[in-house]
Amino acid sequence: MIRALIIDDEPKARNVLHQFIISFVPEIGEVKTAASVEEARGILEFYYPDIVFLDVEMPHQSGFDFLRMYENAEFDVIFTTAFNQYAIQAIKFSALDFLLKPFSPEDLREAVKRHFTKHETFRQKKLLYDNLTGNIEKRDMKDFRLAVPSSEGVFFFMINEILRLEADRNYTIIHLLGKRPFIASKTLKHFEEMLEKFRFIRTHKSHLVNLDHIVRISNNNEFIILSDGSRIEVSRRKKEEVQVHLNIR
Repeated sequence: MIRALIIDDEPKARNVLHQFIISFVPEIGEVKTAASVEEARGILEFYYPDIVFLDVEMPHQSGFDFLRMYENAEFDVIFTTAFNQYAIQAIKFSALDFLLKPFSPEDLREAVKRHFTKHETFRQKKLLYDNLTGNIEKRDMKDFRLAVPSSEGVFFFMINEILRLEADRNYTIIHLLGKRPFIASKTLKHFEEMLEKFRFIRTHKSHLVNLDHIVRISNNNEFIILSDGSRIEVSRRKKEEVQVHLNIR
């Protein structure tokens, strides 16, 4: 049996999530709710949850303020938020979990399943939380640090140091400026969805490229050359899209 705490200033949102847990997530045997960070602090003096469902935007103190107070806590956090692109990107870049309101019972069940498959150490979890609070304080999303957990620890990369990403079955090889490549246990599609708003384009089913590192394109438009000298194939069906991004006709 696991315990949960819901922190959300909206009564309807708290009640819906509470009912979803009771009806669809039998693994959670005890649930408490709080309407504010202050109320949650009182509850946490005597209650020790395994998961905290944390609303991002609340008056007086936000979900991120709560996280700063409990950055050393052992519980997992699943953020719940309405559409806030900046917050969502900050959470994604920190390899943390979230539910986008309104979410379904199945979305909730999948999030709880992910809780059971996590293997981060206490130190790794703290690094991810620290990265999130750092990202939130940035003025521009392009300055976010990307957290990539691995069996060897958590690694962090700035967007502008990523040259390209290459698919390798269910893994992704991240090619970096002036550093050795890094192998991440996530698919290329995972990174494509995260980086598409940051001038990364798919040039081929196996390649996701940072536009800012493209030096030129070959005469036949079949290859692009990056700042490190690497030649990356442009597939036939991606050729037009690449030309549009590079202002080539």
